Amino acid sequence: MGHLYLVRHGQASFGAADYDILSELGHKQAVRLGEYFRANNHSFDAVFTGTLRRHGQTWAGIAEGLQSERSVPVIERSGLNEYDPAAIIKAIHPEPLVHPKTPEDIRSHFRLLRDGLAAWMKGASAPQGMSTYPEFLAGVTAALDEIRNEHFGKNVLIASSGGPISTAVGHILGASHEGTIDLNLRIRNSSVSEIVFTPRRHSLVTYNTLPHLDGKTYADWVTYA
Repeated sequence: MGHLYLVRHGQASFGAADYDILSELGHKQAVRLGEYFRANNHSFDAVFTGTLRRHGQTWAGIAEGLQSERSVPVIERSGLNEYDPAAIIKAIHPEPLVHPKTPEDIRSHFRLLRDGLAAWMKGASAPQGMSTYPEFLAGVTAALDEIRNEHFGKNVLIASSGGPISTAVGHILGASHEGTIDLNLRIRNSSVSEIVFTPRRHSLVTYNTLPHLDGKTYADWVTYA
């Protein structure tokens, strides 16, 4: 049996001109997760990431906290990249959007994102510059299949984003589109989801956990965007 750990990237730069960079807190979250893995004798035989900067930066922070002397192969797969939320929203809401600054702006943004995701997943919209949802799903499942087929009996970590992680978990659970969206919009930065796998199947053990941020010391380190 193999163990797969799906890690969402640390806090990125939501509302900034370039989202694809970890914030200072995002880096701390990743390092802290690595420290937790080290303290609990977790090691990894392989690491998969998307090709986005925040994915690589998250693994770099985890590796810093792990302080492992063993070299771990890092494998980039574009199928683990996030969808484009701006394109998702624009496909159903063509009016210009401002960067969300207030709590109400943020709530409005995520309401539009939920509606946009539902339309995309049902094939009712075609966000510009993006693949179809079946193609997106195929990219995620290809990474899962590669891990299952080539890394059986090993410990593998994926550093990715909320969309691919929730899509992977929704696929494993046979969740509806609406259920997968719910998984997506509740996933926290640097959270860990554990899956066990055999050559034939994946099984979910935990989802969206933050064992490294447990307790009052890290209460204000819990973020969602």
